[in-house]
Amino acid sequence: MNNFCPLCNSVATVFYKNNDRLYHQCTHCLGIFMDQTLRYDKENEKSRYLNHNNDVDDEGYQQFVSPITLAVMRDFSPEHQGLDFGAGTGPVISKILKDNQFNIRPYDPFFYNYPQLLAESYDFIVCCEVMEHFYNPTKEFSLLKSLLNEGGRLYCMTEIYSEDIDFPTWYYKADTTHVFFYHRQSLQYIKEQCSFSALLIEDRLITFSK
Repeated sequence: MNNFCPLCNSVATVFYKNNDRLYHQCTHCLGIFMDQTLRYDKENEKSRYLNHNNDVDDEGYQQFVSPITLAVMRDFSPEHQGLDFGAGTGPVISKILKDNQFNIRPYDPFFYNYPQLLAESYDFIVCCEVMEHFYNPTKEFSLLKSLLNEGGRLYCMTEIYSEDIDFPTWYYKADTTHVFFYHRQSLQYIKEQCSFSALLIEDRLITFSK
């Protein structure tokens, strides 16, 4: 069985299958993606997100997102403009940066759906635990690149797939809204396809520069 990669549109082959899941791996960018017939519709996807316990005041949650918040505070200053893309039910990054006098606004198609924010431009964009939910990664990354000012940066966090991971027992696929898992080669493809000037991978923190 073949399928086409939603990131680079190359042919993919079956990677993993069990009673209720089917994943394919792209032969070009090496991304792994859930079979498209198993995706949630918008109503059920939103319902799943509402089950996430994202308390912005939880110290553990704040620590979890600290690779992004620390990077932003290192690279930018309060007069710069930021966007929290895919902020979810608990926009913890927005809270932390606002507490440090940074200008950042949350956007989320389900919970902070303000399309006018996508008509503006930003010095930095944060995208924490979001890119694995993209049904159309190329479209989303092209949009994010277009929203950045020259010299701007896109900070992402996700769990990157590598060959030393035992996929059948991998915790990250337990969330059924995770539909695309990125390999380092997938990230390199995004850099080249979207013409980012640089890509930096630091564990789970991925930084694209314009």
